[in-house]
Amino acid sequence: MKEKVGIVAFAFGLPATIKSNRRIAQIASQKARELSAPIYTQLDVLIEAELNVEYTKEQPGNPPPTLRIARGAVYWAWQKGLTKLWVVPAKPHLWRCVRDLTYAVREARTPIEISVCREIEQFPEDEWFCSDSEQPHTCSKWNWWSREIIVKMIPFFVYKRIAN
Repeated sequence: MKEKVGIVAFAFGLPATIKSNRRIAQIASQKARELSAPIYTQLDVLIEAELNVEYTKEQPGNPPPTLRIARGAVYWAWQKGLTKLWVVPAKPHLWRCVRDLTYAVREARTPIEISVCREIEQFPEDEWFCSDSEQPHTCSKWNWWSREIIVKMIPFFVYKRIAN
């Protein structure tokens, strides 16, 4: 049986015009064309108009937490009968996107495989941070990791409550 695939692209900062989000959009669009796959993403990842894209529900300028996006992506994939999701995050955000998607798949009890778009590896981790981002935690490696270390250390049951 042929696998049915989709792409999940996670924004990294605000707005859509910053380098990291343009890069994510480009990689996701390229992968979608290559696989003839639909895309699930955020408002700040502008996908090429001719591609099949669904945007997560959010208020402009107020992106939802990673876990909420992951849950939305898994529900979207389940509705479409997808069996595999290719993930396109910024490299520093990769571990959390994969963790949250894996959790959302288990939570939904649906057999969806998670794979990472290796195209993100073309860019060093430092190049994903944008000083012009409107989200301070994505402006620099220091800002990101001083916040992210807390996310890594808190128990997941606490993270789930915060990220809802």
